[in-house]
Amino acid sequence: MITPGASTRLFGAVVRPLQAFLRLEAASGILLLACALAALVWANLHAPSYQTAFDFRLALGAGGAMATFTLRALINDGLMAVFFFVVGMEIKRELVVGELNTLAKASLPAIAAVGGMVVPAIIFLAFNWGGPGQTGWGIPMATDIAFCIGIMTLLKDRVPRALIVFVTALAIFDDIGGILVIALFYGHGLSLVWLLGAVGLAIVLFWMNRSYVTNGLAYATVGAGLWYALHHGGIHATISGVILGLLIPARPRRAHREVLRELTEHVSELADKPGDEELEGVAILMIEEKLEELEAPLQRFVHLLHPFVAFVVMPVFALANAGVAIGGLGISSLAAPVALGAAVGLFAGKQLGIFGLTVLAVKLRLAPMPGGASLAKLFGVAVIAGIGFTVALFIAALAFVASPDLLDQAKLGILLGSVAAGIVGFVFLRLTPLLPKSPPP
Repeated sequence: MITPGASTRLFGAVVRPLQAFLRLEAASGILLLACALAALVWANLHAPSYQTAFDFRLALGAGGAMATFTLRALINDGLMAVFFFVVGMEIKRELVVGELNTLAKASLPAIAAVGGMVVPAIIFLAFNWGGPGQTGWGIPMATDIAFCIGIMTLLKDRVPRALIVFVTALAIFDDIGGILVIALFYGHGLSLVWLLGAVGLAIVLFWMNRSYVTNGLAYATVGAGLWYALHHGGIHATISGVILGLLIPARPRRAHREVLRELTEHVSELADKPGDEELEGVAILMIEEKLEELEAPLQRFVHLLHPFVAFVVMPVFALANAGVAIGGLGISSLAAPVALGAAVGLFAGKQLGIFGLTVLAVKLRLAPMPGGASLAKLFGVAVIAGIGFTVALFIAALAFVASPDLLDQAKLGILLGSVAAGIVGFVFLRLTPLLPKSPPP
């Protein structure tokens, strides 16, 4: 039987971290939207200054070892590696200790994610098969969790928490799919020597994981080497962030109960034997060390970097990549295959794939409906999951790196599809019944 005290501790350990995550994602979604709008306004008011600002060239190094790159490249290849590092850690956390740590929990969002990736890709290819835009088939596959949670937070009296968790888990699998697509299909000429070097560094990271290395600087140093090796090996360097994130220890070195027992004994001894200031300083240091043993390195790194990624990396990426001079594209660009493929893939493909496969899985009794939600509420969140922004823009930049016109069309399609999904999903869920109020405790 669970005592009231144990129930309270369970709430604090499981529910509160999820609430903090949702609050962070909702707030960052608002900032992300603001930066995307700012980029659009800037690009349409004065496109030359927008392009000049992010094409500004930077230099790093000295003498013959000088590397030059644009500000946009620094954001897309450098800062986004940090973004994917956090994504990798969040994937591992969910798989090891979170909502995806059992097959039963992971099955339904995984099935839904497959539908939400395959159907949009097929729709995009239907518009672009055999044409110059065919390589962008991966663009409408991703769900932007920050925007989705931001909208669902506004509808918290109509969307069951179980559905929010379902969409969050679905987005995790979407991220896995997007990462695989980037790694396998959007690299360039492969170099076996550099790839072997990357494998060697990954083995070093694996050894660090098994040896329970906790020093962040050590991981950052090896991770930087992995980034460089993958960059020269022909695989997009941001994948180094995912590999690094997956190899951070996700569990504390020692069991919580063991550490807490030692800490309780130490505090009791300290209370019974008052000492001088030096002894108190040593005792406090020991308490701090014991508390650090309760926190896994992965949890510490996520806690440190998630706000930076949510409030700096993603908004800056949106500012650098969402700007497209709509007036310069012309009305014909709205009907271009790339724009249509991205827009229809996100808006229609996501809802059809997610809703269709989820209902099928529930009907076949492979998994229960999340929170016993109605089909209407499931359809509403499936529509909202069609908001694809950060990773969609990232894949578009990789797919059309040498085709600025196609890239602008892809951006336009991403924006139109995402806006349509957000508005229609919000209105649809707003028209569904309110959730029953929980009885007072």
